[in-house]
Amino acid sequence: MSARHILLDSPAMGRPVHLWCFGEVGLPLIVFPSNAGVAHEWEKGGMIEALSPLLEQGRIKIYCPESNVSRSFSAEGPLDERMRHHRAYEHFVTETLIPFIRRDCQMPEARVMATGCSMGALYSSLFTLKYPELFRGALCLSGRYRSASFGNGDYNDDLYFNDPLAFVPNLTGIDLERVRRQTHLTLVVGRGRFEDGCIPETLEMGGWLKNKSIPHHLGVWGTDSRHDYPWWRKQAYHYLRQLF
Repeated sequence: MSARHILLDSPAMGRPVHLWCFGEVGLPLIVFPSNAGVAHEWEKGGMIEALSPLLEQGRIKIYCPESNVSRSFSAEGPLDERMRHHRAYEHFVTETLIPFIRRDCQMPEARVMATGCSMGALYSSLFTLKYPELFRGALCLSGRYRSASFGNGDYNDDLYFNDPLAFVPNLTGIDLERVRRQTHLTLVVGRGRFEDGCIPETLEMGGWLKNKSIPHHLGVWGTDSRHDYPWWRKQAYHYLRQLF
């Protein structure tokens, strides 16, 4: 199994972006990091090792970019500025990262799968719901889906369109059909320690996906399933071996 570190130049971000790539062949999987925002997070958390059977079998190639969450959702300061940083990251993913992955996999029309834990689950759900032509699905582990909670009391249109529990209930017509036809979300949460805030938002998100007939699976694990890497390793392997 190969591991490569790349600095991917991003005009939108105005700087090179750290990216770790794992595997030689297989369908592409983008991993969005949690609140730390670093590209090497999944490797340090043992997630790559946990998925090594899928990598060695040539079923997946994993791409782990950094994010700028520390300047957007988890930052202080004016909301307009924070959302501007998020828009720049969104442009990086759709205009730079996806084309790079397609070239790297030699799959010019590839639609990728997204995944992530905690904050990474929010990112995965957002990209999949907003860009179903690019993302065929998402595995969201222990996520929070009410982005308004990151607004520090402020709210604007940019935050609304990056708040799944705000915009999904209002999806109708063509916007809803393009999601229904093209994508699938798997939402996973445990009932153990440190999952308290994730449980109600995951259940509510699952409820709205069901209400809107958006293809999805809701997996609620037991009281021993915690908000940490030992459990995310189990959950990621359990679901990704079914999705790839």
